[in-house]
This record gives sequence, C-alpha cells and structure tokens, in this order.
Amino acid sequence: MINISKKKKAFLLILIGLVMLISGLLLSISLGANDISFSTTIKSLLSSDVDINTSIIKDIRLPRALAAALVGGFLSVSGAVMQGITRNPIADPSVMGITQGATFTIAIALVLQTLVPGFALGSFGLMLFAFLGASISGILVYFVSSKSRGKVDPVKLALAGTALGTLLVSLATAVSMYFNLSQQLSFWISGGLTSAKWEGVKLLFLVGGATTILSMIMAPKITILSLGEEVAIGLGQKTNLVRFICLIIVILLAGSSVAVAGNIVFVGLIIPQIVKAIVGANYKYIIPCSLVLGSVLLVYSDIIARMINPPYETPIGSLTALLGVPVFIYLVRKETR
Repeated sequence: MINISKKKKAFLLILIGLVMLISGLLLSISLGANDISFSTTIKSLLSSDVDINTSIIKDIRLPRALAAALVGGFLSVSGAVMQGITRNPIADPSVMGITQGATFTIAIALVLQTLVPGFALGSFGLMLFAFLGASISGILVYFVSSKSRGKVDPVKLALAGTALGTLLVSLATAVSMYFNLSQQLSFWISGGLTSAKWEGVKLLFLVGGATTILSMIMAPKITILSLGEEVAIGLGQKTNLVRFICLIIVILLAGSSVAVAGNIVFVGLIIPQIVKAIVGANYKYIIPCSLVLGSVLLVYSDIIARMINPPYETPIGSLTALLGVPVFIYLVRKETR
C-alpha cells in the first residue's frame, strides 16, 4: 500500500480538479442550443473578429461558465469554513438559511424597484441586499443553535436553519405573488445561471476572490478551532474573533453567489465532506481543494441542467439538491448515533 502524504493528496486533488475544470469550461462554452465545435470555440476565444459564434461564446457562454465555476467554488469554501468553526459536518449556507435570507431580501429589492419610481438596482445593489439577508439569517441561526462558550448544537442548527430558510422562502414567494413578481423571483428561488453576465462575474472576482484569499489566511486558525473550544483557547486563539471573521467570510461568499446565481443548495455540504475524506482535517488543504472541486461540480451540473430537456433548462438547484439530500440525511443520522 503506497502511503501518500496529505500534502501530496491535496496537490493531486487540485491538479486533477483543474484538468476537469478546464475541460468542463470548454465543454460548457461549446454546448448549447447552437452547438459549436471545439476548434471553433478555441478560435473564437482567441480571435478579435466579431461574428455570431464569437458573440455567443464571449458574451453569453463564457461569462456563464465562469460564473458557474466561481459560484461553485465560493459556496464550497463557505461550507468548509462553516463546518470548521461550528465543528458541524452538516453546516452549509443553505442549511443555515443564509442563501434563503439573501433570496428574501432580493425579493424585497424587486418589490422596491416596482413600487418606487427611479429606484433601480444593478448587480452591486442586488448584492448589497443579498448580503443584508444573508447576514441577518446567518447570525440569527448561529445564535439560536449556540450553546455555552459558542459551541453549536448540530441538531439545533439543522432545525433552526431549515425552519428559518423555509419561512424566508415562503415569505419571498408570497411577496412575489402579491406584487406579480413570481417569474422574476423564480430564478433566485430555484437557482440558475441563465442571467449570468460579465458584470456579475467581475463582482464575484472582486468580492469572492478577496474573501477566498482571506479564508486561506484564516485556515490555520480554523483548523485549530475545529479541534475544540478548549484546545483553541489553550493554544491562545481568540475564538470569538475567529468565528466573527469567518462568519463575515461566509456571508460575503454566500451573498455574492446568491446575487449572481440564486439559491443553489447543498454545494457547500457535499464538497467539503468529500475533500475531508481524502486530505484529512487540515483546512490549509481543505479550503483550496474545496474551491476547485466546488467549481467542477457546478460547471458540470450547469451542463447537465442544459442538456436534460433542451431547449428548456432544468433548475440547477434541483440537481444539487438531488446530490445533497442523501448526503445530508447520511450525515444527520451519523451525528445522532
């Protein structure tokens, strides 16, 4: 039996993931209502000429593919960070109601745009509303499920997050129906990348990129905190400060993802669990590996969502839910034993 170090496993996992990611991006750009050959795709990406294929690839498919990669990576990183600071394997932005909170405030933003003359929001404005909803719901669920010394009860977290998430999505649906905005809001509730544009991709790069770098800087502290409150305090960690910074990281990553791609569930639950099983419990390896594998998962999920029933699209959130629910049930049963 070959004994491979955790560092080498992480390196191999990232390398394989990058190969799969690049292949998936090229496949995503090539496939669609108008299939474009691989050679034409490469030429269009490198060419400055303006024709139909080049416009389709550069203005529609490329930003969508990049958005899928960024959102998948950011949701996975946010899930990994949450699992580390709460010591809870079922922690995830969707399980904690964070993505649903962002969806609810986006519904409020759409209503304001309808009712208030001259009130118009671009991607940045929607992201601010998404951050507000993600912050309120995430902090509320965290404190409801916390026990003494900041410890989080896994069962309480799942119950509180599910209850609050269901409530917020129901309220968002009711608001959208009352103001005849159901069609506009359905995109955020079900999750999808149909509306992904370069503006959203740039916003993800700026906000999510900086936040992901911060999460990697915080990785050693997250690893120590994941060992337990007493151990972390004994090693001189300011546990409350670490949790606060990490909660901000999760809110920024989840909020920016929802503002671009809607309520995509369970990505942050599935990927960190797979990564931990391979590279161990060191978040110095878990976070970058989760970033790459999360990108791979959502890029290929987006391809499948487009190919299931063309020319219609299956909500990408439905596909990730099909993958995530069995994993969630397994982890909950494992924790309650």
